[in-house]
Amino acid sequence: MVDYEGYKFGFGCMRLPVGEGGPADFDYPKIEALFDEFLARGFTYFDTAYTYHGYHAEEAVGKVLVARHPRNSFQLATKLPLRDFKDAEDMERIFAEQLEHCDVDYFDYYLLHNMGHNVYAKCVEHDAFGFVARKKTEGKIRNVGMSFHDMPELLEEILGVHGEVLDFVQLQINYADWDQPNVQSRRCLEIANAHNLPVVVMEPCKGATLVNVPQAARDAFEAAAPGSTPASWALRFAGSQPGVFMVLSGMNELEQVQENCDTFANFQPLTEAELDVVWQARAAIEAESAIACTACEYCTHDCPQNIPIPQYFALYNSVMRTTGSFSSQTVYYNNIVQSGRGKASECIKCGLCEAACPQHLPIRGHLESVADKFEDPSFFPTRK
Repeated sequence: MVDYEGYKFGFGCMRLPVGEGGPADFDYPKIEALFDEFLARGFTYFDTAYTYHGYHAEEAVGKVLVARHPRNSFQLATKLPLRDFKDAEDMERIFAEQLEHCDVDYFDYYLLHNMGHNVYAKCVEHDAFGFVARKKTEGKIRNVGMSFHDMPELLEEILGVHGEVLDFVQLQINYADWDQPNVQSRRCLEIANAHNLPVVVMEPCKGATLVNVPQAARDAFEAAAPGSTPASWALRFAGSQPGVFMVLSGMNELEQVQENCDTFANFQPLTEAELDVVWQARAAIEAESAIACTACEYCTHDCPQNIPIPQYFALYNSVMRTTGSFSSQTVYYNNIVQSGRGKASECIKCGLCEAACPQHLPIRGHLESVADKFEDPSFFPTRK
């Protein structure tokens, strides 16, 4: 079981510094400086994955972290790519590659990556849960987990059947997604807590959405705590939640490492008054949404294509506020489609949704924008 000793902070390796040559053109001197500063501050947890940076992040972590620091000075987490493996033999191949990429004999934390409707049946068919359990028995995994980007109902189902295999679960938790219909951070956390599974938080700043906040949100934070930053509020919100033992942040500047480490070096949970400030900031962010949807769901009642319109609009608003080319909201979109709901591009322009919308939104046009943003195969690179 996970060794939980209070609030911890982890280095997420999905957005490492790179040059102009693409996602694998790593700026190694800069990464070395970031990792070394993180370790010097007393933090030890690094989270990578087989698919990050065009399938090359593990090699970079192996070169910068493992080759330069004693194995007992850090904890390394990586993930089995559930979209990529074909069968049980393929899982063995990928796992062996990961050990080689990272140049380690074992992983401190190993996760089934991006569990959702689109891969759950395949995991059951090929016994992915049994695979990671065997690797733990062999001593090649210390703690088994699962990262999850889907609806709470599926999380409840999976934990009810396979929860005993898992030592922890990794969830997207932030104040913007707390009650959003497309993520439901709060409900997913409640389910993990009910199953007594410690939680790793991913996307606490929602891909920089909660760093680059509207001025009204900045003003609320500054009035409550002069000199504080939006990032520190987002990280404290995530770390304040019950059952959370690790909060990840993807950092690519030394100042970010220093500021975030400062936040966790003497961690202070949010007070009730501070939580009210967070909700004020959330309201300011939602007020500047690209699509002014209130998620009433009237539009979905008679949709002949079964399109979850409010969920897609929430995802679109999120990705339009995200800095960089990748957003985890594309993962949620794909999982919703795989669960049997209609794609945005499958709208037949019947207009029933617009007739029902109390906000009088041009829903059909917005769905075209959603399709343009999320139904692009370039969001899902293949191994080279």
